[in-house]
Amino acid sequence: MAWNEPGNNGGRDKDPWGNNNRGGREQGPPDLDEVFSKLSRKFGGIFGNKKGPSTGGSAAGLGAIAVVAAAVWGFSGFYTIGEAERGVVLRFGKFYEMVDPGLNWKPTFIDEVEPVNVQAIRSLRSSGLMLTKDENVLKVEMDVQYRVAEPQKYLFSVTNADDSLRQATDSALRAVIGDSTMDQALTTGRQVIRANTQEAIDSIIQRYNMGLFVVDVNFQSARPPEAVKDAFDDAIAAREDEERFVREAEAYSNDILPKATGRAERLKKEAEGYSERVINGALGEVAQFEKLLPQYLAAQDVTRNRLYLETMERVYSNTSKVMVDSKSSGNLLYLPLDKLINPAQQSSQPKSGSSTDYGIELEKVETAPVSTAPRSTDTGRQGRF
Repeated sequence: MAWNEPGNNGGRDKDPWGNNNRGGREQGPPDLDEVFSKLSRKFGGIFGNKKGPSTGGSAAGLGAIAVVAAAVWGFSGFYTIGEAERGVVLRFGKFYEMVDPGLNWKPTFIDEVEPVNVQAIRSLRSSGLMLTKDENVLKVEMDVQYRVAEPQKYLFSVTNADDSLRQATDSALRAVIGDSTMDQALTTGRQVIRANTQEAIDSIIQRYNMGLFVVDVNFQSARPPEAVKDAFDDAIAAREDEERFVREAEAYSNDILPKATGRAERLKKEAEGYSERVINGALGEVAQFEKLLPQYLAAQDVTRNRLYLETMERVYSNTSKVMVDSKSSGNLLYLPLDKLINPAQQSSQPKSGSSTDYGIELEKVETAPVSTAPRSTDTGRQGRF
């Protein structure tokens, strides 16, 4: 039943403020002083004399409340910083100090602590259509891995360090791609672009004191727009074929050149050896003739005949034919002893030229008569041989 329903409480209406609505007159809201007075009497009854408010009881109650509040306030100041975190303490909203991992305490409502993870590796991706140096459009994607190095700068130097790093990465990547050609971005210059981009990002981070450290920059992909992808694929395939042919040619060159160099070196050494041998032989012959010259000048005829006989002896010692001196004429007959030694081989071969009944081939050679002048016995002019 509603509190102000007519006929309630024996025909008397009662309002929520504890006043009776008598005589049909409506009463206004209660006085605030009266309300506080009632509350004081109730608290005084709890902590002091229940019969009425007491000054001593009120002081004791307030003291107990203060002790409880102080205990709650003290215990609420304990907090823990994780192993991978560092705490940034703010006193009245201003940076005060850094705290290490572990259990710490702060005055509540005075200090605030912002824990920052300084070991977690964070990642952000930057991508978009970019214009190269040779006026070609490429879609480039790059992933940046970083971590917080200085929590104070990370929180207060810029509004949002993560978003600022994203913008710095996009700006640095566009600047580096704008200084590179399409071929460099697609093939050979990827590592150079990655290194230059990381260097540009580090420069921006130091300039704005972001408190971040770039761990690595990964050049994900660089590809042409879809409208010209087929033509670019053909160009890349042709470039790969070119590189393959170059490698094959280099392999063939590396196989042939050492062999040719070795042969050339061997021929050079052989030529040098032959040259030294011929020169030394010629020098020896010259020295020999120089020694014979005084003897030749002393006895020219004897020396000439001696040299002739020694030369003929050396020549005929290397032939398998025998010279027979004919008394009837000045002709010389050569008797082939090699054919006499092997008659079976002689019978199997066709005979040619003049021969005797024994199958012996005779050859006649016209020779100049040898001088039969007596040798000089003058030891002083003949010399020694």
